Amino acid sequence: MKNLFKKLASFQQEVPVIHKGTQGYGYSYSDLPTIFSVINPLLKKHGLGFTQLIEGTSVKTIVFDTESGEYIESLTDIPQGVSLKGMNDFQVLGSAITYVRRYAISSALGLVTDTDADASGQQISRSTTTNEHRHIKLNIGDDNYTKVLNYVAANKDKPFSEVVKMLETKYEVVSDVKKEIKKHHGSN
Repeated sequence: MKNLFKKLASFQQEVPVIHKGTQGYGYSYSDLPTIFSVINPLLKKHGLGFTQLIEGTSVKTIVFDTESGEYIESLTDIPQGVSLKGMNDFQVLGSAITYVRRYAISSALGLVTDTDADASGQQISRSTTTNEHRHIKLNIGDDNYTKVLNYVAANKDKPFSEVVKMLETKYEVVSDVKKEIKKHHGSN
């Protein structure tokens, strides 16, 4: 890994802040084409490359040394069950994948590609925060419950508390539902 990290450090010293100013919901960022147009020539110069693969419901980002074959990788979950006004399921999926790819490659390479709201002291109003983190009520037997059971089945190797914690980032999980989920997880 010595070669990869040395090249990555040199790349990071040379890559500029990449901020095009594309407007999002209350923030600005650089889109993927802008990021790629800046990083690809520098990656080539430093003997580095990357790929981003869809793996299940995640994006796997791999940064590699083109000479030694050394690599680092990360896996980022693609948000599931999201609805965006005026978009069908395929458009929402494409949007989610693009979003995850942008932030995954930025993180892997140490890029600055958006406005840093924490560092600039910008505050987000509570009403905006509340709306962005609205939880979906989970009821036994509905479509979301079926999705949750599939998630639980796919994550039986993880501690039940970790599975529930992940579910609670999106869903309101009441105690009756939690008991049923625990049965499917196989926990005591």
